[in-house]
Amino acid sequence: MEQQEQSVTVVISQVVKSGCESAYEAWLKDITGVVRTYLGHLGTNVIRPQQGLHSEYVIIFRFDTYDNLKTWMESGDRKYWLTQAQHLVQSEPYVQQLSGLEAWFSLPGKPLKTPPRYKTALLTWAVVYVLINLLNRLLTPLLANLPPLIISLIISAIMVVLLTYVVMPRVTRLFSSWLYEK
Repeated sequence: MEQQEQSVTVVISQVVKSGCESAYEAWLKDITGVVRTYLGHLGTNVIRPQQGLHSEYVIIFRFDTYDNLKTWMESGDRKYWLTQAQHLVQSEPYVQQLSGLEAWFSLPGKPLKTPPRYKTALLTWAVVYVLINLLNRLLTPLLANLPPLIISLIISAIMVVLLTYVVMPRVTRLFSSWLYEK
């Protein structure tokens, strides 16, 4: 699939100066409100620092196409909001652009290394196999009165959300030594 036709994710990580966390949180609220107004914006997630695990904020912007992402990344709005945060952060942001399934196989705060395709395919297949069987077993009895296509629609939507936001980030961390071994 061409880059123009698939969703694109930008992962931005940045360390906030000590004592500036509440001002940075207010800034985050403002900039995420602005990015929502841009065509093709699919969502924003923020991973906040955790004591002893990681010290940076990770902001994940998702857009439906590369062109819509590019419009945001080159916008005057974005440039304005970045200047507003300069006094709150320790350095320039680290920016990674991901598209398609590679967004599932990236670790926040780490340079993007794409694992071999056969490992990506094998791990994705194993996770989808387990998840689809688990969701079918749990949800089909609850949805039994609905038409089969609606049941399939609901289960597949839940599966994609779980894969993207819950399962694959954890599985990627769990299998990172195998995925990224040299």
